[in-house]
Amino acid sequence: MDTLRRTWFWTLVQGTERLRAHPWLGDVVAVATTAGALALRFAVDPVLPSGFPYLTFFPAVILTTFFWGLRPGITCAVLSGLAAWYFFLTPAGSWELNGPAALALGFYACIVAVDIALIHVMHVAGTRLRQEQVVTAGLYEQQRTLFQELQHRVANNMQFVAALLHLQKRKVGSDPNAAMAALDEARVRLETISRIHRRLYDPSRLDLPVGQYLQELCSDMLDATGAQNIVCLVDVPPLQFDLTRLTTLSLLVVEVVTNALKHAFTPSKRGTITIRLEQLDLMQLALTIADDGKGIPASFDPDTSKSLGFRISQGLAIQLGGSLTYTGGAGTVVRMVFPAAHPPAP
Repeated sequence: MDTLRRTWFWTLVQGTERLRAHPWLGDVVAVATTAGALALRFAVDPVLPSGFPYLTFFPAVILTTFFWGLRPGITCAVLSGLAAWYFFLTPAGSWELNGPAALALGFYACIVAVDIALIHVMHVAGTRLRQEQVVTAGLYEQQRTLFQELQHRVANNMQFVAALLHLQKRKVGSDPNAAMAALDEARVRLETISRIHRRLYDPSRLDLPVGQYLQELCSDMLDATGAQNIVCLVDVPPLQFDLTRLTTLSLLVVEVVTNALKHAFTPSKRGTITIRLEQLDLMQLALTIADDGKGIPASFDPDTSKSLGFRISQGLAIQLGGSLTYTGGAGTVVRMVFPAAHPPAP
């Protein structure tokens, strides 16, 4: 019950903000309230004993300050004090200031000053409470959204891992050696996913441009594979993706670059892998990953290829709303055109 009363009271205090937002209207109300208090004081004067000059003025000051704010409250207090001094302090009907009148005015000034100060502090506290409630509500909503996003990402990651293991299982068949190789390949891919996520979810790197992120990712891959003769060049405009698209793009780049490191270069040959992301127009981006290695075989057909890495790459490209094309010759060029914005869910 006490909590309910406090809530009702603070709701009333916060509700006065709309009145206090109009100070000039508050001044008019202060004058009218003073006039009303003066009329009421004249009305009850015949039945009051002497010594109550401010009886109706104290409530007027308190109510004006509470509903209309500091300045109207001070206006009402000054006008009420002057009215009481002139009409109800001895000698009545004059501005003479004798000892008793000065004492009564001093007492009045102290009381209304304390009242106005307390009400003003209460209003300030109410405003801060409302602001804190807004901040708290925003933090709660942000926390709820982040939690839902985390749950969504965990589910997506588990689904990706399950799909990866399923693809590896189909590759194994009944060959034990192939099973060991498939498990080792799956382990490497899962470790790569883990490194990607550690980078993506580092709070200090949330605003990192895509180009710098991909450059660091490629450097990690070169270090992990020991490819000392290979250089990775990244040419990306200052773009930023949301975490979902950046995760998918990173996995795609890792898969294509890993394939190039495994198949495009001989151990002793120097080589270059170039990653370029272009803004074709407002609606489309183009990702190109090119190497100057041996090139793909002339008989390579993406539609009939059973390569696990190729199927994973194509699946990631579809998630981004695009598809991969392969060009051979002096090296291999993998290109994908995809929407600049996240494609709508089917």
